[in-house]
Amino acid sequence: MTTHLTSAPPAATVTRRGRRRPDDAYAARGTRPSFLWALPATVFFALFAIAPLVVVAALSFMSWNGLGSPQFVGTDNWNRILDDPVMIKSIWLTLLLTALGVGLQTPLSIVLGVWAAGHQRNRAVLSAIYFVPLLLSSTAVSVLWRALLDPNFGIPARMTWLFGDGNLFGEQAPAIGVLAFVSTWQFTPFHTLIYQGAARAVPQVLYQAAEIDGAGRYRQFFHITLPQLRNAVVTSTILMVVGGLTTFETVLILTQGGPGSDTTISAYYMYQKAFQSFDFGAGSAIALCLVVAATIISLVVVRVSGYDKMRGSMEGVS
Repeated sequence: MTTHLTSAPPAATVTRRGRRRPDDAYAARGTRPSFLWALPATVFFALFAIAPLVVVAALSFMSWNGLGSPQFVGTDNWNRILDDPVMIKSIWLTLLLTALGVGLQTPLSIVLGVWAAGHQRNRAVLSAIYFVPLLLSSTAVSVLWRALLDPNFGIPARMTWLFGDGNLFGEQAPAIGVLAFVSTWQFTPFHTLIYQGAARAVPQVLYQAAEIDGAGRYRQFFHITLPQLRNAVVTSTILMVVGGLTTFETVLILTQGGPGSDTTISAYYMYQKAFQSFDFGAGSAIALCLVVAATIISLVVVRVSGYDKMRGSMEGVS
């Protein structure tokens, strides 16, 4: 004869006045907190994200120079930016810098993150030094590298055998290279932190089983570590894409969109339209294009990678 035991739900604790305690009230509702806990964050997000986005969307269909009342012009702003050769060029430059950022930062971040997750000697000290750029603002980093790469007094002026005339900002190719290098130098530590945390979450039992099977360090890296970092790769890539599409301070301080318009990316072109030409309608249209592009690319990355169907880094481990 088999006896089945069932656990009864805990009885609510009643005070002397016959009222339930708050913890018992949550237990009676299935331990799910009320929506009121999310209300402050929801209000904050609505005021500082949703509301400005709605205003920008409305301004993209209006003509406004910052003074007076906006005038509705329909799709005139959209037609102008879509026919603007500088806008088309800025889109390709934005995509190029974004691709360079992902291509350079991803392998560096993975290697450094996996290394920083280990137990090497002086690892903590070296990691602390390496993460210093992460503590600086984009403006400070751009000012620093603008001074270091100054064609008259900076490093290129003293190493003409490597940099030629020393003016890295005079042509498109070296100027784009400088932008990609500075962004990589600044943001690689951030993505390294992501991979460091993900690498430390990989179950050690997988490495122990691989060692028993005779797998070396490189095979363990490519067949265990990298597959287990899949979630982190998708997250890091989305952050890189969004960051690349919204890069602004680096271009403003280092190249000002030059030479000519050879480094004028979409975010900087939006600044020129809105705050230099006082064409807030066209600037709002460009800003809305960036939001839509970042959203679509992020959704595509999530869908293609299967990130929304992943169970976690512990899948496959029993």
